[in-house]
Amino acid sequence: MENKTIKALFINGGPRKKNNTVLMLESAMKGALDAGAEVEMVHLYDLNFKGCKSCFACQLKNAKTDGVCAIKDDLRPVLEKARVADVIIIGSPVYFSYPTGEVRSFLERLNFPNYTYDYDEQGNRKRPIIPKRTAMIFTMNVPENALETWKYPTLLGTCADTLRFNFGHSEVLYVCDTYQFNDYSRYAMSIFKEEEKRKHRDEHFPIDLKNAYELGKRLAGE
Repeated sequence: MENKTIKALFINGGPRKKNNTVLMLESAMKGALDAGAEVEMVHLYDLNFKGCKSCFACQLKNAKTDGVCAIKDDLRPVLEKARVADVIIIGSPVYFSYPTGEVRSFLERLNFPNYTYDYDEQGNRKRPIIPKRTAMIFTMNVPENALETWKYPTLLGTCADTLRFNFGHSEVLYVCDTYQFNDYSRYAMSIFKEEEKRKHRDEHFPIDLKNAYELGKRLAGE
């Protein structure tokens, strides 16, 4: 029997295409590629779409949406790719304790058609899980030792929880205390010291990139 080629889809939920979030996704993508996967990256900010419209077309009895949101817009082809992907890794900067609005809208449209309210008398879901290996990569200013203070494992962890419920597997990778600008003196951000930010980036970001590479390679190789 011929081995199946693993399809790995990478979602950039940030507005930038050359900074921390994309660099992490590219490293994860390189890991998946080295594991033999077929890889593709999508930039959500390039697309014109909105979140779930609560039309419930995906929850109709005998619905023909087949796990893909019924709304036909720029996101529809991405959701069709997600439907057949074996691995989905979503990257987002953290804005005010949450992923970007684009990521949250994407997750609504990805998750709800695969969610179910339909259970048998034994409490088993009637709609089978479509197994996928998923992960969230979050980049942020918050230092690692402040994650619990800001309740990020709870607030951000709900994204992975829903992915896990729908697809069977999800992980979270936090990238903390990121370096955002080439020249901090141009911005009203006196609480940050550029030299400290640069030092942290030089010492820790290579480790973050390695962790992303290993994440992509592991999920695509399992």
